[in-house]
Amino acid sequence: MTDIAAGLEQALRGVCDPETGRDLIAMGMIYEARIVGVSAHVTMTTTTRGCPLTEMLRLGVEAAVLAVPGIEAAEIRLSWDPPWTPERMEPLPF
Repeated sequence: MTDIAAGLEQALRGVCDPETGRDLIAMGMIYEARIVGVSAHVTMTTTTRGCPLTEMLRLGVEAAVLAVPGIEAAEIRLSWDPPWTPERMEPLPF
């Protein structure tokens, strides 16, 4: 894993779902995260379509990604296909 890719994962783990307090990767809400040159492309979802926190979460992901050294641009795309389900969540560490 490159330093930028590790930074991207760390940045995404720093964005938390305010309802659960778990990061978006642990929640299974990040569908794809890739780096193309100096741009990061992230596809994410929310736990429900029409979630009132959608824009806050999207902006949080964008800000976190843009703070990663080496990333100069970010494209954050929302998708509800496939729909999020609790089965997407990482197991709790205990």
